Parts: sequence; structure tokens; C-alpha cells
Amino acid sequence: MEATHSPRHGGNLIWAATVADCSPLDILDFSASINPWGPPLSALVAIQDHLRDLKAYPNPDYGELKEAIATQINRETGSNFLGADWVLPGNGAAELLTWAGRELAALDATYLLTPAFGDYGRSLRAFEGNVIECPLAMTSVELDFSMPQPLSSKSGLLLNNPHNPTGKLFTAEILLESLKQFALVVVDEAFMDFLLPTQQQSLVSWVKEYENLVILRSLTKFYSLPGLRLGYAIAHPQRLEKWQRWRDPWPVNSLAVAAGIAVLKDHEFQQQTWNWLEESRPQLYHNLANISGLKPYPGAANFILVESDVSVSKLQLNLLKKHRILIRDCLSFASLGDRYFRVAIRTEAENQRLIEALRDYSREQETAPPNPPCTVG
Repeated sequence: MEATHSPRHGGNLIWAATVADCSPLDILDFSASINPWGPPLSALVAIQDHLRDLKAYPNPDYGELKEAIATQINRETGSNFLGADWVLPGNGAAELLTWAGRELAALDATYLLTPAFGDYGRSLRAFEGNVIECPLAMTSVELDFSMPQPLSSKSGLLLNNPHNPTGKLFTAEILLESLKQFALVVVDEAFMDFLLPTQQQSLVSWVKEYENLVILRSLTKFYSLPGLRLGYAIAHPQRLEKWQRWRDPWPVNSLAVAAGIAVLKDHEFQQQTWNWLEESRPQLYHNLANISGLKPYPGAANFILVESDVSVSKLQLNLLKKHRILIRDCLSFASLGDRYFRVAIRTEAENQRLIEALRDYSREQETAPPNPPCTVG
């Protein structure tokens, strides 16, 4: 039986395979913004070497993983200011977002930049938070943004940088202003590591100066490990100790710990990814822009948001049934709807398959006969 409802998140290959009537392994997935060059060999070797660890519980302190994360952050920033006690690993960034949502929901209101990743709403609704949406102005594939002004000094701000789904990169200077106005600012930097360290606009360097700052990051997107679930938070140690008391004692499994420690030392894989993205992003953007009916948004992340003149739901089904290609519709981003889709940036050959499929659909739309006029009889 054919599935009729698309998933709220990207990467649902079971749903896609049902629509395409094929194996999930046959789907070319552009819906999940995952690095196509991973998982790196360093992760796979580490997992194999630590299979014996499955016989014991993980160390609930996660000291070695915290040290590895802190070392990587200090390497990025060119300093040694961050200690392991400022880091909290999690079962993906999504688990840590839950605890950020609990804190934000306790405030008078949380200002949410929209369109927004759907899990933000989930984490806030779970604790009955008061949400005030702050829409980005999206016209002519440009994004206008001004920092919201809170009505109460006991308000929070939740946003991501680079922004999902638009890919817009906010400057650190703009975001730093918010720390002076909001009681708590949570910045999701899940895609920040796809930028070269010299291009990043991370707020990590200010985390000690502002106790009201929380930064969330993912290790699964850059290193292609979404099935392992691994992310981390950077914040004041007292806040992280509180989150630790709220959650399960062993949220990160032993294999995720081993893989995380290994990939953070894999500087060759990091450089390979940066080199690939610097070349592939502008090429895919250019090819999308040259297809009739599509308007891509320029961005800094490993995905591109595209505005479509035609229904994306129909386009998505067409690409699945005819080409076994899955794109991410934007129906879960309430302010976007059925005229936007998002595509991950993949290898050159895979990107070309997508472009050819989109061109094929565009030609079909141009040659399709117009709908007959309605008549009253």
C-alpha cells in the first residue's frame, strides 16, 4: 500500500521506498543534510575496536569524550579557554534541545525565529512554553532580519546558526546583542562545523562571559553518524550539572563515545569535507538557479532552500517514483508550506542526478496541456 503522508523530518527512507516501490538502499537521499563522504574510516574502526564495551555500562561522566570535544573547540578557536566541565555530550543534539526547552519554557516567553526546525516547537510544547514567533522576511530570495526586542526581561531566544532551513549565516556581532536583552539565549550550531574555522560565526568564545548563553552542536551531520545519535552542549557548568540531574544516567552509548572521540581527531576528514563543500555548494546553487520555476536561496550550510513555482508535494512524489530521489518538503516549516523544498549538497555525480531529474520535471510542466476551463451545464 502506498504511503500518502510525507514524514516531518528528512531521511525517512522507509516512507520514500514505499512510495518509490523499491528498497530503501536504492533511494538517493537529498532530504537529510548529512555529509556524503562519511562515516569516516576512523569512526568505523573505533566502533569495531570497542564492541567489547557493550558488555558494560558507559561511564556516566563521559570524561574522555568531554575532553575530546573541548580540545576540538579550543583548536577551532585557537585558544585553551574551554575545559571539559563546560561540555555535556548528549544522545544527539535533539536530546539536549529537550533540556534547553525545559529551561526556556520556565521563562515568560521564548522568541523563536521562523521558519524554524520543528523540534524547537516540540521541546517548548513539551513543557508548555509560551512561544512568540519572529518571522524572517523572505522576498526575492533574500532574507531580512532584525533581532527581536523582548517585552519582558525574563524572556528567552532560540535560533540556529547557520539557520535551518534557509542556510543564512548570522554574524556573531548581531547575536551577541541578544545576550544583553534575553535571560537565556540558546543557539543551535548543528551546521556550524561545515564552515571553515575562519568563516564560522560561532559564539563559543563568549560562553564564559555570558552565563545566559547555551550552544548546541551535532556530531552526526558532519561525520555522517545519525544512527549513533551524538551531540553536545556548551554552557556554564552549573547549568550543565542541572541538565545532568534531569536526564537518564547513560544517554550516550559506548559505541557513540568511541566514534566521537575518534572523529574529532580526524583532521584529514574535516579538511576533505571543507574542500568538497567550498566547490560543490556554488555549483549546485548555480544549476538550481538555471532551472525554470526554481529560486534557490544562497546559504552557508551543506543544504540549499529552494522556492518552487509548482507544488512541492507533487514534485517530491514525481522524483521518488521516476528517479528514486528524495527531497525534503517544507510542510513541517509552517510559514513555508508547499512551495519550498530543501536539498542536501551531495557528491558531484549525485548532484547531477538531481539536477537532471528536476530539469525533466520542469520540461514536463512546460509541455503539459492547460487545465480545461470549468463549464456550467
